Amino acid sequence: MIYSLRGKVLEIQPTSCVVECNGVGYLVAISLQTSDKIKLNENIFIFIQQIIREDANLLFGFNTLLEKEMFNLLISVNGVGAVSTLILLSTFSLEEIANAIQSGNSRLIQKAKGIGTKTAERIIVDLRDKVQKFGLSEENISQFADNKIKEESLSALEVLGIPKKMSEKLADKILKENPAFTTEELVKQILKKI
Repeated sequence: MIYSLRGKVLEIQPTSCVVECNGVGYLVAISLQTSDKIKLNENIFIFIQQIIREDANLLFGFNTLLEKEMFNLLISVNGVGAVSTLILLSTFSLEEIANAIQSGNSRLIQKAKGIGTKTAERIIVDLRDKVQKFGLSEENISQFADNKIKEESLSALEVLGIPKKMSEKLADKILKENPAFTTEELVKQILKKI
């Protein structure tokens, strides 16, 4: 298996590059995160994940080992392919992906092209306990959880005919005082104060 490549960048596209090593050019699929870090005609070192299929021998390249690890975690989820994973890595930073997974924010994950509701939920269920090392802080996790609870509460109140602007300020105030509230408790408190 090819673990890494060190060589000169002969070609560069937003989602791929050609790295020449000892006279051989390797076509490597990359994310936009990695694409931003490399320059044409410069020497680079890039981590590689090689995927061998019946009809192809594919190389995926990463600027950092952490990005490669996230790629491998994501493709380990049933129904998540290498191309969808590259799109996800191109759309969000590693920390944003990890925060979304840990906080159960499937809507954010679905914003990446090619990832639907069921796939996003499967990613969350399969990887929730495996993404701690990607720069998460407890504060970020609770902030994402608060946002999810707030969003769900505001949606529920809108269904009841209460304008979002009216309930949003109350939601912020209540969550500041009681950050552990569930969606149901938050809705009840907002209804009491309106």
